[in-house]
Amino acid sequence: MQEMILAVVAGLIVGFLFAWIKLPIPAPPALPGILGIIGIYLGYKLYHWIVPFIQS
Repeated sequence: MQEMILAVVAGLIVGFLFAWIKLPIPAPPALPGILGIIGIYLGYKLYHWIVPFIQS
């Protein structure tokens, strides 16, 4: 839980700093960006779920 809170705080700080110095947001549009992150996470988990079956 602490990691999630720290990740959100870090994201808020980075987003604030990018807006303050007038740079474009360092992420894709909201929903596609979130879906991309979820896809990356699920692919990572899928890899770790499938590899033990292949190696044995």
